[in-house]
This record gives sequence, structure tokens and C-alpha cells, in this order.
Amino acid sequence: MSAMSSHDERIAKLTFASVYPHYVTKVEKKGRTKEELHQVIRWLTGYTEKALQKHIDDKSTFERFFQRAKLHPNAHLITGVICGYRVEDIETPLTQQVRYLDKLVDELAKGRKMEKILRTE
Repeated sequence: MSAMSSHDERIAKLTFASVYPHYVTKVEKKGRTKEELHQVIRWLTGYTEKALQKHIDDKSTFERFFQRAKLHPNAHLITGVICGYRVEDIETPLTQQVRYLDKLVDELAKGRKMEKILRTE
């Protein structure tokens, strides 16, 4: 098993609920809100607030979380480096989707305007 495939497997089995509090802490520490975080997550995944909360309550793995998501058509416009990987070059779809989310959370925490984060400009 290659290092990359074991990395992909770890990401797939990680629960969204275990990472979510870290997202909240990261954005709130930088003066952004939980509501803004949810807006970003909903934009990427197409989830309603209720569906998002259900994934948190059910402790869905990232694999399940993204299997049920309807990725935004502009998600491919998310580019850059996160966790040492260039997101647009990641070959495993699930890992790329998780890194898309990481990148959006990072942009939110860095104070980027919501219009830019949501790729509407």
C-alpha cells in the first residue's frame, strides 16, 4: 500500500464531527462566525442546515459526508495549497473534496471576502 493510498484511507474514515469543532475554533479565533462557516460548507456541499447538523450528530465519515453531498459546480475553481498539497492536483476525488473544504475554511479564517470564497466574482 502506498503512502498516498493510506493517507486517502485515513481521510475517508475520519468523521466530519471530529474535525468540525476545529473548523469552528479556527474561524472564530480569527473573528469569523459559525454562521459564515456553515454558509461556506453549505455552498460546497449543497446541504441544508438540518442535513449538516444530522451529519454532525450521526458522526458521518468524510466518505459518507461527501457521498451524499451535491458539490457546487464551481468547486473546481478552488485552487491553492492546503496541508502541503495543491488541491487542484489531488487525484483521489474524496481527498480532493476534503481539501476543498479545508481550503475554504482556511480562506474564511484568513479574512477573505465571502464573495471570493464562494467563487461568485
